[in-house]
Amino acid sequence: MAQPPKPHAVVIGGGIGGLTSAIALHLSGWRVTVLERAATLEPVGSGIGLAPNSQRALDVLGLGDRVRSRAALEGDGGMRAQNGRWLVRLSASAAASEFGGSLVLLHRANLVDLLVSALPADALRTGARAELADPGAADRRAVVRTEGGDIEADLVIGADGINSAVRSALFPAHPQPTYAGFTAWRIVVPAPDRPFEPHETWGRGGVWGTHPLKDGRIYAYATATVPAGGHSPDGEKAELARRFADWHDPIPAIIAAARPEDILRNDVRHMSTPLTHYHRGRVALVGDAAHAMAPTLAQGGNQAIEDAVVLAHHVDPANDLAAGLAGYSAARVPRTTAIVRQAARAARMNHLTNGPLIAVRNELIAAAARLGPNLILRSFASIADWRPPQQPYAAGTQVAQR
Repeated sequence: MAQPPKPHAVVIGGGIGGLTSAIALHLSGWRVTVLERAATLEPVGSGIGLAPNSQRALDVLGLGDRVRSRAALEGDGGMRAQNGRWLVRLSASAAASEFGGSLVLLHRANLVDLLVSALPADALRTGARAELADPGAADRRAVVRTEGGDIEADLVIGADGINSAVRSALFPAHPQPTYAGFTAWRIVVPAPDRPFEPHETWGRGGVWGTHPLKDGRIYAYATATVPAGGHSPDGEKAELARRFADWHDPIPAIIAAARPEDILRNDVRHMSTPLTHYHRGRVALVGDAAHAMAPTLAQGGNQAIEDAVVLAHHVDPANDLAAGLAGYSAARVPRTTAIVRQAARAARMNHLTNGPLIAVRNELIAAAARLGPNLILRSFASIADWRPPQQPYAAGTQVAQR
C-alpha cells in the first residue's frame, strides 16, 4: 500500500533558525522546502557562541557532536575593565559544571555549512524571493508567493530575520523592532603573537570581546553607544581605533590586524514590545522574526535553535496542527520574552557612560566574584540549563546527507 504523502512545510529564510527548523521538521516527518532570497548562503564574517542550551537542541537533531568537533571550547577567561583589570576570573570547568556543559565558539559559516549538509538535497532553494500571501486556517492551506508561482503549504515558518515581512503580514499593527541604543562591530582576524585569555571588557559606553576560533583566528566584537544610522566618514577601522585603541592588550593589536573591508558594523535593534504569540493560522515565527534581542547574552542564534526543536516537537504531523502551534507559542513566548528583557538590562549595565557609576558597577561585579565565581555564573544558568522537550525522534537519528 502506498504511503500517504508527507505534509509540506515551507520555511521562508535560510539563516540559522530557518535551516535548523527545516532539519527538525524533516526528521519529524515533514517534507520541507527552504526559500532563501539570497543567491548564495554566505554568512557574515563573524563567530557565534553556542551555549549548552542550544547544543542540547542540536544533540536532538544528531548534530551536536559534529558542531562541537568544529568549535573551540571557551577556555578560562572572564570580564575585564577598560584598563585591563580583571573584574571576574572564570574557569571553563566551573562554567561547565554550573551549566551542565561547555560553551563553544565557531565561525557562522561553519555552522551554516553543517546545517545545509543535514538537509535533503532538494530542500534548499536560493535566489527564491517569497512572501506570505495567505496564512491559511484549519480548513485551508497557507499560500507562499514566489516568482515561480504560488506554493500551498500545510505549515509555513517565518524565519526571515529582524525585518521579517512574515511577522508584519501576521501582525501588521505590532510595533517594529527598536534601536537598542548601541551599535556593534564584528571582525575575524589572525591570532595575535602573544597568547591571551578570552575576555569581555566593559568600558565607558562600550564593550569589547576577544575569543579564539578553532582554526587559529580570533573573533572580536565591540559595541558603543552612538546615534542610530551612523557610519564613520574615514572608515570603521579608524572608528574602532578612536574608540578602543587605548584599551588593554590585545585590543590595539586586533584592531591593527583588521582589514577595513572585513569589519562589519550594524545598529542593534530588538523587540522592545514582545509579541503575545508566535503563530497565526498555519504560520509560525522563529528566531529574530519572533523575538529579536540585544547580543549582550549571546543568545540570539541559540534561541533560534531552541525554537526549531520545540516547534518540531509540537507540530508532529500525527497531531492537530492548531493545537501544536498554540503549544509552541505557549512554550516559547515566556522564555524568549524574559531573555529579551534580560539582554536589554545587561545592555544598560554594560554601556554606562557616567564615570562614578562605572566605578560602582565594576566594584560590585568584582565583589560578587570574590564571594564566589558561581554567583556570576548563576545569572546565566537559568538560560544555559534549558533542556529540550521530549522529541518524536531520537537524538541519534541519522541526518540526511547531501
